Amino acid sequence: MKSYTAKTVEEAVALASEELGIPADSVIFRVIDEKKGLRKKAEIEVYELTDAIEYSQEYIKSVLESLGVGDIKTKASLEDDIIRIEIDTDHNPILIGKNGVTLQALNELVRLAVSGKFHHRFRILLDIGDYKNSKYSRVAFLARKAAKEVQKTKVDATLDPMPSDERRIVHNALSEFSHIKTESSGEGHHRAVTIKYVD
Repeated sequence: MKSYTAKTVEEAVALASEELGIPADSVIFRVIDEKKGLRKKAEIEVYELTDAIEYSQEYIKSVLESLGVGDIKTKASLEDDIIRIEIDTDHNPILIGKNGVTLQALNELVRLAVSGKFHHRFRILLDIGDYKNSKYSRVAFLARKAAKEVQKTKVDATLDPMPSDERRIVHNALSEFSHIKTESSGEGHHRAVTIKYVD
């Protein structure tokens, strides 16, 4: 974290942009102080992605410790603008929950905490004991199988509702399929992918 001071917020952001060598619209910051009128002054605090990654890890550890989970190991990485955090504990199955529901809730909790802290929307993906990667393989397999059936019958198929990261896997897995289009519909936990036949 580093602070920058200038006459306006825009000028302070421009200073940070120049020093960090990144576009102004990519600067993650919060306004600490802003004075208008004759004595114009603005101070911003600038965060880097590494700050968000570090905070994500600290936050999930504190949450799990408060739940009485011990021996927590985390490993963070950045992939396609997604902060990925792999977690390993002595309570993995409980933290994953049935069909990954508990893991999904933890993921949302961390995402909201980090976005609230840095006033910036981050894409965060938690994985426990490689659960997500295994789930992605199964989801992609089922999506391809359904798409082949749609190609053959020309009848649309709607998959079971799934979280956004799994829907993304479906869209990506079927992007090269001929005569196939994927669309997400529904709200919240009921949002699902429909595989459609197109000429």
